[in-house]
Amino acid sequence: MTTLLHGLSRMNRLLERLLHLVLLALLFGFITLIIYQIVSRNLPLLPRLYWTEEFSRFAFQWMVMLGTAIGVLHADHFVLEAFPRGSRLDRVTRWLRDLACLTVGVIFVVHGKDFALSGLRRSATASGLSMIYVYSAFTVCGVLIVLFSAQRLLHAILHGMPRMEAALNTPNEVEEALQAGDHQDVSLGEPAPAQPADRRTTS
Repeated sequence: MTTLLHGLSRMNRLLERLLHLVLLALLFGFITLIIYQIVSRNLPLLPRLYWTEEFSRFAFQWMVMLGTAIGVLHADHFVLEAFPRGSRLDRVTRWLRDLACLTVGVIFVVHGKDFALSGLRRSATASGLSMIYVYSAFTVCGVLIVLFSAQRLLHAILHGMPRMEAALNTPNEVEEALQAGDHQDVSLGEPAPAQPADRRTTS
């Protein structure tokens, strides 16, 4: 199991680096196409290329799906904590979080495959591009979510949920500041400073 985790972690690190490069390229292309659309509307000398609107939309869709997968790896999605940190119910919900992500990834792979294949029968209006290149974003996202969720769950099984989160989750500056403050108060053996009293004069 440890060897499997090591291999999966190494592969996912390479995938994450590749995704960062792809996302940068998509972002650059998206911004370039949007700027060209704006400029071409105001300068009659530039031709109106209608396919730029389609390609900018396709680039945005791929950015959303690939960014979603990376967010799963580092738990960057919005999470509402309903139970006290460290409680039993909190630990259960953290396991359910990663299991739910894995389930969503599997659904994207299973049903996204048929959705992607349906793009073979459709083409973009302006560019004529086969829509399979757009619809396959769900399948690719699903595969990445499965790999990233599997790494998180396997790491948690072998080393525990807190160590997995410390290794993979994006650091939360607010929580780190609160923990550092609590640790300083305990190490000094002094209680937390009390709030100043509200001084009011009565007439």
